[in-house]
Amino acid sequence: MAQRTRLDDADCAIAQALDVVGDWWTLLVVRDAARGLSRFEEFQRELGVSRKVLTERLRLLEDAGVLVREPYQERPVRHAYRLTARGRALLPVLVALQDWGDTWVLGEGELTATAGESSREAERVHALVGTRVPELLLPDQDGQVRDPLGPEGAWTVLYCFPGAYARVESYPPGWGGIPGARGCTLESRSYRDRLAEFTAAGAAVRGVSTQRPDEQREFAESEALTFPLLSDADLALVAALRLPTFRAAGVSRLKRLTLVVDPDRTVREVLYPVQDIEASVGAALAAVRA
Repeated sequence: MAQRTRLDDADCAIAQALDVVGDWWTLLVVRDAARGLSRFEEFQRELGVSRKVLTERLRLLEDAGVLVREPYQERPVRHAYRLTARGRALLPVLVALQDWGDTWVLGEGELTATAGESSREAERVHALVGTRVPELLLPDQDGQVRDPLGPEGAWTVLYCFPGAYARVESYPPGWGGIPGARGCTLESRSYRDRLAEFTAAGAAVRGVSTQRPDEQREFAESEALTFPLLSDADLALVAALRLPTFRAAGVSRLKRLTLVVDPDRTVREVLYPVQDIEASVGAALAAVRA
């Protein structure tokens, strides 16, 4: 086991949580497990950490019930490490750290639902090109869990948006004053109106936000949307792809961006930041056709 200093404040939940994940290598292991990495060699290649340190951190997380070890090969025996329910509950912590870093370390401390074209945040998002979208399930607006990508053999246009509501009074206070937050209804309508073109090009359209499914259902019905809206309220997709977020009304919300994903689940095009919504819909269609 790694030698660590014990935090003896038994009544402080923060101190007790840091006793499990207070080491930075430990949280980075959780980050990469959320991205779909599971094997020792994958973690080591991604983190560049020594085998000794990585072995200690994996054992610590397994003992704490954050990771579970599962055999995937018998001769010789090899194991994969996967997040447990306790581990997945750490995803909001990772997202909050990323949001804080994007805002206060890489950014200027301003609340925004977008980013500058030459920002380090935009650079990170564009680096998703060539990345494989891990297999996970998200509830749609009817509460049915489904793969965020389209049917087998189809391309997928996954547009991520901050939030869209059927009623104006449902928007958080000050929503219109947050740069990049407005325009979600226009974006969904634009994909609705051009859905036949995407279908003809062999692509499925999916909208994703961190709203609850019942909020998405009310909006989808009001706008007569015929493609699914998916709820990432648990931040599984956000953590898996390190998608940028901001907080409004106490909720982590996706910044507006679009991913074009091929039938092998590989991201082929990233649109971020989205400054002209209707033009971005056209650019996503052009990417699929190309």
